[in-house]
Amino acid sequence: MRSLTTSLRLLTSALAMSLGLVPAWVQSAPAPAPDPALSLGLNAAQPSDKGCRLTFVVNNALGANLSKAAFEIALFNEAGVVDRPTVLDFKDLPAGKTKVARFDLAGAECGKVSRVLINSATECAGDGVEPAACMRALKTSTKTAIAFAE
Repeated sequence: MRSLTTSLRLLTSALAMSLGLVPAWVQSAPAPAPDPALSLGLNAAQPSDKGCRLTFVVNNALGANLSKAAFEIALFNEAGVVDRPTVLDFKDLPAGKTKVARFDLAGAECGKVSRVLINSATECAGDGVEPAACMRALKTSTKTAIAFAE
């Protein structure tokens, strides 16, 4: 039994020493950089005095400040018919920051909105930001019964 214990100790020591010989680049390869993203989450839809209030949480992970970001959206009713297009202006979105924005959609009933489609970015501006970056990097999500249309 004693020789088995001694053999296990020697094997463990040899293994530990051999791991020290593995090149550093194998041991600590850097993680790949995340893809630039502009995350747009529909966080709430609540009736308001004006109609339906949509609350969005936006995170700018594009790697650059946006001085202006606005999107044309289309709302679909419960029958899947486009109810109305409208533009949501998120104004400035600093790089690496999260922002909450609320929009009151006059005359809209939250319970009748089934889907939202992001039609286009009507504004996407910032130093070194190409106009198509906002749509290309857009990632949508919802915490409501209202889905995002693809």
